[in-house]
Amino acid sequence: MRTDAERQTRRLLVVVPAVLACLSMIGPFSIDTPFPAFPEMGEDFGAGAGQLQLIVTVYLASFAAMSVLHGPISDAIGRRPVMVVSLCVYVVASVACAFAPSLGWLLVGRALQGLSAGGATIVSRTVIRDLFEGATAQRLMSRVAVIFGIAPAIGPIVGGLVLQLGEWPLVFWFQAILGVALVLAVVLLLPETHPEERRVALRVGVVLGSLAAVAREPAFHRLAWATALIFGAQFLYIGGAAIFVVDVLGEGELDFWKLFVPMIGCMMLGSWLCGRAAGRMTARKLVSIGCTISFVGGVVGILVAASPLATDLPWAILGVSLIALGNGMTYPTMQLLLLDLFPGRLGAVVSMSSFLALLLNAITAVAITPHVGHSALGFATAALVGVGAGQLLWAWHCAIESRDCVIEGPAELEPVELL
Repeated sequence: MRTDAERQTRRLLVVVPAVLACLSMIGPFSIDTPFPAFPEMGEDFGAGAGQLQLIVTVYLASFAAMSVLHGPISDAIGRRPVMVVSLCVYVVASVACAFAPSLGWLLVGRALQGLSAGGATIVSRTVIRDLFEGATAQRLMSRVAVIFGIAPAIGPIVGGLVLQLGEWPLVFWFQAILGVALVLAVVLLLPETHPEERRVALRVGVVLGSLAAVAREPAFHRLAWATALIFGAQFLYIGGAAIFVVDVLGEGELDFWKLFVPMIGCMMLGSWLCGRAAGRMTARKLVSIGCTISFVGGVVGILVAASPLATDLPWAILGVSLIALGNGMTYPTMQLLLLDLFPGRLGAVVSMSSFLALLLNAITAVAITPHVGHSALGFATAALVGVGAGQLLWAWHCAIESRDCVIEGPAELEPVELL
């Protein structure tokens, strides 16, 4: 018979990460679920591919704009209220998208979706760090990343299956139902992890001050931009999937899985490896290996795209799959390194890092994808630039940390208890 303490521990180690993973999924899931419906929406609204790309861009821009506030607000009033209210707004926004009579009104609904989705996606990342430290936090963060990685893979697949039941509004009805299910999960299964004694005042000056303090830290920018650039190389294919899969590879509306399943499968494998490495390998070594794998993926992508196999599967997605493998290994650990910079401002750190990543992704969707999306080589070149820049930033960060360690002397490390 399990004691109450054992049951509580099991809940924290199993149930809570599962709920957090589902909460973190809603952001990326909402990006690409409508992809298979683009042709049908284009016919209904008389819109071309460039106009339909706004369905992604508007969502990302709104997500980025609001992301800077979700975290600091949760530092002030708690994690659960922010997530519940945001999810309720998300449900309303999804219903509005389903009833949209024109592309303009659909974009309004997508903007509201973007403004609200971050409340679940961003704030959920702080909960594990609220509860755990060291190897345990890395292991649980990697578990969340494994489930989180499923979202981009199943989004277009689910969207395509939903379209077999009816017209494109059903995709947004499905998102509304998902939002309701997540509200119930937060209310019934997720404890409040940010007690009142650790909260900050909910004042504009305090919120902006927290964000400014994070933004002034050079180490934050090195880590945040390294993460954003390397993951941005993978997101290039996620955000431009409607172009890459249909126009470049010549596949159909039910064929998005041919890109997403291998790519996200590799990211999940990387996240699993990250969890296995917890307590056995230093964070620096693990991240360095992951960054190198992503860079190799960028080079492989260029070589394949410049060959006669450029649009042949599975070769056409080999490079981005390796990039995803490296991302899976580095992303959970990089998130913890960022959070450890400001233990008292976890929400602000997550918000600022999410804002930078989303801003980069939105710029990619608007200014890069339309120009590189005409060929596999264009996608591969942009991806290599991203992973190359990210690895340089990580190398710079490691060099500065090593220099500071020599100047100040090695810090005394406390032993970490493994599960």
